[in-house]
Amino acid sequence: MKVNVAVIGLGVGEQHARAFAAGPHSTVTWLYDLDMAKADRLAADLGQGRTAESYDQILADPAVDAVSIATFDHLHFDEVRRAFDAGKHVFVEKPLCRTEDEVDAIFACWEKAGRPHLRSNLVLRAAPVYRWLKDAVSAGEFGELFAFDGDYLYGRLEKITEGWRKDVPDYSVMEGGGVHIIDLMLWLMGETPTDVAAQGSKIATRGTDFQYDDFMAATYRFSSGAVGRITANFGCVHPHHHVIRLFGTKATFIYDDQGPRLFRDRRDGAKAEALDLAPLPEGKGVLIPEFIDAIRTGADPGPAAAREFDLIRAVAAADAAQQSGHPQTITTEQTP
Repeated sequence: MKVNVAVIGLGVGEQHARAFAAGPHSTVTWLYDLDMAKADRLAADLGQGRTAESYDQILADPAVDAVSIATFDHLHFDEVRRAFDAGKHVFVEKPLCRTEDEVDAIFACWEKAGRPHLRSNLVLRAAPVYRWLKDAVSAGEFGELFAFDGDYLYGRLEKITEGWRKDVPDYSVMEGGGVHIIDLMLWLMGETPTDVAAQGSKIATRGTDFQYDDFMAATYRFSSGAVGRITANFGCVHPHHHVIRLFGTKATFIYDDQGPRLFRDRRDGAKAEALDLAPLPEGKGVLIPEFIDAIRTGADPGPAAAREFDLIRAVAAADAAQQSGHPQTITTEQTP
């Protein structure tokens, strides 16, 4: 069985298409972009797929098993819902959607469609160092986790002051970038936080066409007593990067400009153990083989989808806390 996939949005979506085309169990059937010439060129290069004239044309094709969505962030909500309504599986760039109401609506469509497979392309999940870290936490090497710190350093100021992001109503830097770090936090901590407080500022983009906060900080609390601190820093004078610190009663993990390393000793002068593991995945298509295998093998789509829903609820709660000035409770999806 080969899974027939249509790809819409051919910016980062080009990497999606190449991964689907290269996989032994998937085929690209349609390519769609506002620049149709781009779709024509990619189809010729891949030797797979036809250029679609519209998203409706793709959804109406009964031969399409899955849709890969890589359009602008604020379009994902409607495109994901329509894909589920058409009976398609969905692979989508982050964020899946932007508000708690949108999560509720997508969840209802997903249930009505018979629970198709759903993945959001949060590629830090696949970085070798974080896969090692997850295994080490599961094996008890960190003891009891009590804190997670993560900073998303965007460093690409022109993309929010001059690119499409400045024209998106209520654009959120936490949804647009911090979501990667929150995803890692939920995965590594093994639980969804109960509530969040948040603040933001707009200093680095003052006087530009970008209307919203370019920096945001959120503090999450977990039922275990652990605390998570996340920043989304789009205005920083720094190359595109991220920083992670995970604190347990037996060990501390740090990744920053000096690379990933591990402390197992509290004493003064203790040396860090360097970890020769990549902090980034090999590309934007690394999660695609797992998505295709889940469809082919008939794996239960519930747990993976619940993770996507819970992630957006945690991100949306931070935005609501920042906008209201009050902490927000985070609801979670009880998806069997």
